[in-house]
Amino acid sequence: MDVLDIIKHEHREVSALFDEAKKCEPGDDRLDDLTREIETKLSTHLAIEERLFYARLRDRAEEADERVDVFEAYTEHAAARSLMEMINSGRKPDERFKAELQVLGENVAHHVKEEESTVFGLARKLIERDEREDIGEKWEAAKKRAASSSARGGARSPARKKTGAKKSAAKKTTQKRSKTARR
Repeated sequence: MDVLDIIKHEHREVSALFDEAKKCEPGDDRLDDLTREIETKLSTHLAIEERLFYARLRDRAEEADERVDVFEAYTEHAAARSLMEMINSGRKPDERFKAELQVLGENVAHHVKEEESTVFGLARKLIERDEREDIGEKWEAAKKRAASSSARGGARSPARKKTGAKKSAAKKTTQKRSKTARR
């Protein structure tokens, strides 16, 4: 299957999860489950996309504007990871949590819109269809490995709940950021 079709399908899956989360009120226990599923799917998607798809586009882009488009996509991924870290604070799904989840959803929606137009167009220009299908096969295999590893307790997707030392470290990091921001 063409990697562009796989990416588009995964975009729709995550979008549906964000839509479900929007329907939840702050404090709704379903937000925890939806957030975990969003994080799992999104983390896996970002990692595979960067390794198998963006790297190839980056290496083949010859014009400055093409490289800017690819690096913009990388930057949007970094922003999504940063927002996921905020959500991973371990607090209850309150109003602030829901707001952060909504901002992540909006960020992802913006990224999807740009990617499916600009980056997909670039991919069609720089990567032949048979090669995109080969990337698609590798993508599916990587996704299966990630799911298998996660099921065995190996390289897990980010967990929402932090305990002990992790909570303490996260609190210290937040305090440092807060002090830096006030200066």
